[in-house]
Formats: sequence, C-alpha cells, structure tokens
Amino acid sequence: MFLRTLQRFWYIFGLWMCRMFCVVFFRMHLQGQENVPRKGPFLLICNHQSYLDPIFCGAPLRRQLVYIGRDSLFRNWLFRSIIVSVGAIPIRRDTADLSAVKQMIAKLKMGLGLCLFPEATRTTDGKIKPMRPGFAMLSRKADAPVVPVVIDGAYECWPKGRKMFLPLKHITVSYGKPINPEQVARMGDDKLAAYLTDVTREMLNQCRIRRGKNPYTYNDNSERLKTSE
Repeated sequence: MFLRTLQRFWYIFGLWMCRMFCVVFFRMHLQGQENVPRKGPFLLICNHQSYLDPIFCGAPLRRQLVYIGRDSLFRNWLFRSIIVSVGAIPIRRDTADLSAVKQMIAKLKMGLGLCLFPEATRTTDGKIKPMRPGFAMLSRKADAPVVPVVIDGAYECWPKGRKMFLPLKHITVSYGKPINPEQVARMGDDKLAAYLTDVTREMLNQCRIRRGKNPYTYNDNSERLKTSE
C-alpha cells in the first residue's frame, strides 16, 4: 500500500512536469476531456505521430494512465528507470506477449487507464495507419470502455527521422465518445480495430479542418463501419 501511494505521488509529480513542458514548448488545444471516464478502468486508443504522444495524450487528464511501450525502449537503463517508475509496461512486438497482457489486465482491474497506440509504430506521413486488433480482449476482460483519441500537430512537431522536436507548434488533442464493453463484445477484435481506424481518421480530419489544414485522404479502402446501438 505504501509503495502504491508513493508511486501515485510520483506519477502526479511527473504529470505536472509534463504539463509544464507542454505549456512552455507548445500551444495545446484540447477537446472532449469530458468523454474520459471519471472512475473505473478504460482504454485510450490513440494515433501515433511522435515520441511525445504519451505526454500529449496523458498530461491533460486527471486520471492515472499506464503506458505500453515496445521492449526496445526499455534497453537504456536511465530511460527504463523513469518510465517503469510511473508504471509503463514493455511489450514484445509481433509476438503474443502473455506476460505483458496479464500486467495490462491487472492494471485495468485496479481501476487505472491504459494508453495504447495500436498502429504499433509512428506515422511516416501524419496519416493514421490501419490499427492492429487485439485490444478488444483487454476491454472484455476488465469490463473497460474504449475511448478513441487523436493527436494532430505532433507529426509536424517531431516527424519520424528528426532528432529533436520543434517547439511552439500547435498541438490538438481530441478525446472521442467512449465505446462501452457491451458494444466491444458485439463487434469483436477485427471489426473494432477497423471501426476505430475509421473513427480516428475522421476525428483527425475534423481537427485539421478546424485548424485550417487540409484533411488527409486514404487509399487503402478501409471499411467504414458503424456500431449498432
């Protein structure tokens, strides 16, 4: 109990540091924070534009999040110590990492939020790639709603291949309407992944239009799906 309380205070300290970082270096515009559940477990399903996405996604929220990162990010002892101290979980890419899955479910059952980037890698052009399935199982196991999130501007701020981010950029973070566990169960893994790909692409384009940017166009013929009520 003491260690959990200590980790909670450390997380809050890190959260405020991240907020200050965003205030100093970026012009943040937020939408839809009221869609994030105030209590209980939930999954944030987010597009992946830059290394800073976990900060952009989590810093505006009062809820504690657990982040999932590829195992290669944990190889540097200093960076590993920092992200593990706030509850980050490593996962092996392109494998069925059962240990990581069990840890994720345990964190959700503790009432925490889980932040996932199902594209599995950063975008190379700002667009949202088709999301990989699998996260629906986490929602079903922990009875956790799924909240779509999009970040716009992070790609221009720190595109893949650039060594350092560009400060004073406009960043928009938009939190969409949650999908409850019953809807998730009815849709299944593949349909949910395709649906959220479609939803987040539309959310991202709406963010861009509001900022006076050109919307993205997609040519992969992703199926447009709608949840049934």
